[in-house]
Amino acid sequence: MTVTRGQVLRYRVHAQQLDRPTSTRRRPDDAAILDLGVQDTGPDGALWALALRGVPVRAHDWPPELALAWTVRGAPHAYRRADLPLVEQALRPYSEADAAKRILNAARPLAAAHIPALEALATVSRTMHDVVAQPLAKGELSTRMTAQMSEPYLRWCGPCGATHMYEMPFRLAALHAGLELEPDTSPPVVRRIPHWPAGHVGNLDRAVGDDGAVDLVRGVLHLLGPLTPKQVAVFLDSPVRDVTARWPADAVEVDVGGTRAGLLDADLAALEDPPGAPLVRLLGPYDLFLQGRDRELLVPDASHHKELWPTIGRPGAVLADGELVGTWRPRASGTTLRLELEEWVPWSAPTRAAVRVEHERLAQFRGLTPR
Repeated sequence: MTVTRGQVLRYRVHAQQLDRPTSTRRRPDDAAILDLGVQDTGPDGALWALALRGVPVRAHDWPPELALAWTVRGAPHAYRRADLPLVEQALRPYSEADAAKRILNAARPLAAAHIPALEALATVSRTMHDVVAQPLAKGELSTRMTAQMSEPYLRWCGPCGATHMYEMPFRLAALHAGLELEPDTSPPVVRRIPHWPAGHVGNLDRAVGDDGAVDLVRGVLHLLGPLTPKQVAVFLDSPVRDVTARWPADAVEVDVGGTRAGLLDADLAALEDPPGAPLVRLLGPYDLFLQGRDRELLVPDASHHKELWPTIGRPGAVLADGELVGTWRPRASGTTLRLELEEWVPWSAPTRAAVRVEHERLAQFRGLTPR
């Protein structure tokens, strides 16, 4: 089956519930994107992403039903608190090669010391669990961990002018250690997760042929599909071989602009005839809609890629009727919030009016007045 770019984008809008109205009767953890984790980077982060999907939340008011942890790609993500043990199991590396890929530049000195990456992550997890007997700011935790770990785990950091652990093993080991992040702390504060199963600390074993109730490959295909195994692997920071080995048996192939990509069979009908209700949304810089690794499909004009996805200081994106049509940056001053907007194409009068409504919505979310 061949599908158009428009069908794919409208499918993702619907699958990610961006077309869902807000309801005060909805639970704070009622959002499909929490199955995959909601990245919490920037001032609006995870809570704004949930608000855009109809969840009644406000900035800096974290519901107890949600928890925050360093997970995919080492970034902070929000999850349902009740799901954390299952999420931890899902994030155990698929293989030794997967573990080595996830920890980036820490893999080489560990390999030189004949320490497998999986063993290293388990060791860091157990040590970190013991060190965090009470909440610790990241800097203090790093200092204490550096004192505990041997040379292959450590590096000289020029910007800090100090020796400390490699960053990715430090972050990725935290959830396996039974640790979460305290929301709205900067620098981040790490603390133990209440009632964490002792058997999960430093245990990176995987059941053969069973990726558990939280299956990340399936989650990516459902929320960001159709995608190729390589695109899913890039999203998860895993080897393509490991993703291919876990490719769902019920995935079907579709043709998207000449590329054969996979989607779960149960989602095929929604892809063929996705809802197309007009809507405008101010997507945060790290919103899941912008995280697909098929950027040429999301934004065909490559000249906009550096603007939307710079290495540092990403803007938000303006989504209008399934298309990304510009960028936005918040400019808060005192009790007011102004938006700096960039139009990639001339906006219609209805789009401009809808952007003003979303501006008011964002200001209310932050407890500010739009200007």
